[in-house]
Amino acid sequence: MTRQFSGDKLVIASHNPGKVIEIRDLLGNFDIEIISAADFGLPEPEETSLTFNENAELKARAAALGSHLPALADDSGLSVAALDGDPGIYSARWAGPDKDFALAMKRVMDALSNKGGNNMDKGAKFVCALSLCWPDGHCETFEGVVQGKLQFPPRGDKGFGYDPIFVANGYTSTFAEIDPAEKHRISHRADAFHQLVEMCFN
Repeated sequence: MTRQFSGDKLVIASHNPGKVIEIRDLLGNFDIEIISAADFGLPEPEETSLTFNENAELKARAAALGSHLPALADDSGLSVAALDGDPGIYSARWAGPDKDFALAMKRVMDALSNKGGNNMDKGAKFVCALSLCWPDGHCETFEGVVQGKLQFPPRGDKGFGYDPIFVANGYTSTFAEIDPAEKHRISHRADAFHQLVEMCFN
């Protein structure tokens, strides 16, 4: 039986302001106070697992234990077919210690060029694992995916992370060019959130 969320406060286990804002928007229909792990002064745990789901659970469990409140963590990334799924769970690490995603996007472009240049398959997907954990250690985890292709050079300034180089199937604009409300409707995070809300918030 899936556990239902019943509180009025939820900690977002992230120090990424863009991600916290996006999650707050996605939970806007619920009367819940959203607090970031950074607001609590909680450290970012080392992501030692090898899957999105396990890393999301690791982060959510740490934030729930540290805050004594239910916590929601997102572990998401870009998976490029021609790069054997990289950067994958290492998507944030490709941006370096300064979280420089312009650098990360250049690394993706350079890796593709080294593989096969302009003829290389640019198919990619965004994956998002969402884990909702309680202070007693119980977690509910859901995974969402959106398929698309890469676009170089980067375009748009509305998103964050790898959004400026990702075009979802059926679209011509990158995630950083489309209206945020539209992105919230079609993204990997939206897919995972739909599952989360259906199972834990109804």
